[in-house]
Amino acid sequence: MFSFKTLLVTTLLVSVMTVGIPKSGMANDADFTLRNKTGYQIDEVYVSVRSSKNWGKDIMGSDALDDGEKVNIVFPHGNGACRFDLKVKYHDDGSTAEWSDVNLCEYETITLFWDRKNEVTRAVGE
Repeated sequence: MFSFKTLLVTTLLVSVMTVGIPKSGMANDADFTLRNKTGYQIDEVYVSVRSSKNWGKDIMGSDALDDGEKVNIVFPHGNGACRFDLKVKYHDDGSTAEWSDVNLCEYETITLFWDRKNEVTRAVGE
């Protein structure tokens, strides 16, 4: 049978383990989760150093991100960089959406929404 002291220590340990890990505790501060709530499939995702004219390779590779799904984006960037440009390409018509100078060290998740009224994809950092 557990003593009160054992129960208290176990409760404290569980409490410490379930507290969310701060963004600074992640393997790389700029890595993030991308959540698709646009209503459309996203085939390609690009992340580049801000103001770069070169998008590089699609970091999704041959994978796609269906509406309602999320994916962890892990990419090489080094030097503690935080500000990046993002670009996605949609499956349906090949159209793209871009965001400049996004501080990825500030957010764990970027959620994409399609704004029908303004016909634009918006990105919300959480």
